[in-house]
Amino acid sequence: MAVTGPHTTDLPTLPAHPDPETDQVLDSGLLHELSYAFGGPFHFLLPHRFDANLTAFRTALRDAGVAGRVYYAKKANKAAVWLERCAANDAGVDVASAPELRQALGHGVRGEHLVVTGPAKSEELLRLAVRHGCLIAVDALDELDLLRALAGEGAGRPARLLLRRLPPAQPHSRFGMPDAELTAALERCVRAGDAVRMEGFSFHLAGYATRPRADLAGELLDWCLRARALGLPADRISIGGGFAVDYTSAGHWQTFLAGQRPEHYHAGKTFRNADFYPYHSPVAGAGALREILATVPANGHTTLAARLRETGTRLLTEPGRALLDTAGASVFRVQGVKDRDGYRIVTVDGTSLSLSEQWFNSEYLPDPQLVTPAGRAHGDGVHPACVGGASCLDSDLLTWRKIRFPARPRVGDLLVYPNTAGYQMDSNESPFHDLALPPKVVLDRLGARPRWRLDRRPAL
Repeated sequence: MAVTGPHTTDLPTLPAHPDPETDQVLDSGLLHELSYAFGGPFHFLLPHRFDANLTAFRTALRDAGVAGRVYYAKKANKAAVWLERCAANDAGVDVASAPELRQALGHGVRGEHLVVTGPAKSEELLRLAVRHGCLIAVDALDELDLLRALAGEGAGRPARLLLRRLPPAQPHSRFGMPDAELTAALERCVRAGDAVRMEGFSFHLAGYATRPRADLAGELLDWCLRARALGLPADRISIGGGFAVDYTSAGHWQTFLAGQRPEHYHAGKTFRNADFYPYHSPVAGAGALREILATVPANGHTTLAARLRETGTRLLTEPGRALLDTAGASVFRVQGVKDRDGYRIVTVDGTSLSLSEQWFNSEYLPDPQLVTPAGRAHGDGVHPACVGGASCLDSDLLTWRKIRFPARPRVGDLLVYPNTAGYQMDSNESPFHDLALPPKVVLDRLGARPRWRLDRRPAL
């Protein structure tokens, strides 16, 4: 029987974009078998989607006539399969710690295809990066001095580096150097001689807007020309990440934002619209890169792509979430259902630590799908339910929002959260209550009988 009560008919929904391939997996019966085998939540990964996203970014560069490299930002997901795909596709990887660097090398990614980012890098990380010929984004003058010293220890090769600029439009960012420090850094690179190879500039810019990235990239090209006049190579710039993912349609997103209210959430939980990730983006992924390349930077006369070609400068990008778009989902088993006034509280066999949007005091909004042993649930009923975790914390909710399920969730059913590979799966995971971390299952073949394997644990 459908639950009825206040506000059950006007509950907002946010369906993800249709995904027939993932629907095949949900209807195949495989997920219930895996849930039984693992005895807890798990994630499934679709490596061919990663390959397709990587190809789209590379095609955007090629179509613009721009030389460059795409680096997968490893922090977006810890699975080894993405490193395997980078090695197989001769792609780069963006790492920010010594373990991440070792994992990438251990899965076949060459050192010269790694870019090392992050603030105040450890001496261990810098030493490894120099010895393996990685490209290092230098964030501060003292880091540059340490790098010069390490390069003189007998590594047999210069330290390859980019100088990271503090974005003038985001002066309170903790990443990068202001103009005066950047000028001093150039002088130190000149004095360092063969100990360093200063290959260009980079920036870390918050947000997802394309215009600020194009404007700042244009400024970095001016810095490259200035560095070349000093005798430094300076033949590339990195614009980092910040390529949005489009999870849902414009209509669904606008309707959701206009309609959501505290009574639509368990315990009257409140979220500001501004705190939500922009689950709809009219320009996303490789499309955002195309728009950046087609933009005329501020005070310029030609597109960024044209300026890159004219100056012989390579463009580096470091997408994470955008390379993982539609490349995986998270699966939880229902292990309890409790009735409340006008809705139900569904408790699953995992915790909100495996759906990391809560980390940002926000909510992962794309609707989870209810999967019974017979396949996806369908129907016209309204069965509202929030989704709680298996911990003893009142705040442990995977979904505070009352989801409009088409059928009554029952013990043994599965909830599948779509498109979670980018940051959601493991950024905040923890073996709380000694619960095992959800394993990751790689689906190498789809269809009626998907072919699967466990993700190989990263080599340390």
